[in-house]
Amino acid sequence: MSNLETRPREELCAAGSHAPSSGTPGTSPRVEILDHRQVPLGGTRAMDVRRTLPQRARSLVGAWCFLDHYGPDDVSTSDGMQVPPHPHTGLQTVSWLFEGEILHRDSVGSLQTVRPGELNLMTAGRGISHSEESPAGLRPPLLHGVQLWVALPGDRLGDEPFFEHHGDLPLWSGPGGERVQVLVGSLSVGGVELRSTATVFTPLVGAQVDLPAGASVQVEVDPRFEHALLVDAGDASFEGVLVPVASLGYVEPGRSVLTVSAGERPVRAVLIGGEPFAEEIVMWWNFVGRSHDDVAAARADWMAQVEVVQDDGADVPVPGEGGTRYAAGASGRRFGEVVGYDGGPLPAPVLPDIRLVPRRRPV
Repeated sequence: MSNLETRPREELCAAGSHAPSSGTPGTSPRVEILDHRQVPLGGTRAMDVRRTLPQRARSLVGAWCFLDHYGPDDVSTSDGMQVPPHPHTGLQTVSWLFEGEILHRDSVGSLQTVRPGELNLMTAGRGISHSEESPAGLRPPLLHGVQLWVALPGDRLGDEPFFEHHGDLPLWSGPGGERVQVLVGSLSVGGVELRSTATVFTPLVGAQVDLPAGASVQVEVDPRFEHALLVDAGDASFEGVLVPVASLGYVEPGRSVLTVSAGERPVRAVLIGGEPFAEEIVMWWNFVGRSHDDVAAARADWMAQVEVVQDDGADVPVPGEGGTRYAAGASGRRFGEVVGYDGGPLPAPVLPDIRLVPRRRPV
């Protein structure tokens, strides 16, 4: 999914936080509650998402650098999701659904529908572009899921882009209807290791946890990792602390076992984690780099591939509202060309008038 904000903030992201912790003072582990912010994504096909990463209190969990939570949205009488071709650098996109279908196209020739329980993973490397849309014709009536980004380490920023789809991910089912499915990385439940074959470049884990009312599950994790739990639905407690729906509960490294529990309502949640990311990153719009110049160069390269149709006098059309087409030779340039999407590519927003100066990593 693209970040469709018309005025995205430039973010300097680093491991660490100034956020206070929740829970009883003097007890361990501590759980930080990170509230979401509502973000209206622009254009005539606007949709609202609940964003928990990045934010001022905490910008990264491991290498996870972006988390949007959306739906359930009724797409039975509309075009549903329609995200035109747009670029990415320096990251992996992780598309995960609770309900519905999304059709992915990209500039390396991929065409793949993703459904609940399946993973679409796109590695941008030096640059890729893609589109996402609700499939035409008969499709599930609701669209509901999460879109996550993973920052690539510095030695992978120049890699060639690629895409992978995983339709058979490891799943553990408990005797009371508890379920844990691993998207990326690995963890253990009930003495059973669940390991995804999805490609990652830093130590990571991502999993969906489903619990009936009153149930609980313990997952064995790498104690070097920091972890966070996004609650999609239900009365969820993480390490004994209630995490509100659409919020993120965070725990620092040092835990080898984590407990997720359900109260009176069944729980659906997404657990993410990883080794604290050692590098500072600059993230703006759909680009991840290491400096302001990195993202400025990526924007310039993308706009060199996008030709603005001057039919309304605007220098740059609003993202999602058309008014663009690919420039000649776009398929041979940095971000390639997405073939088959019914519409032009997204233009990049205008960069802010400030340069982001690296600061010390929070502690």
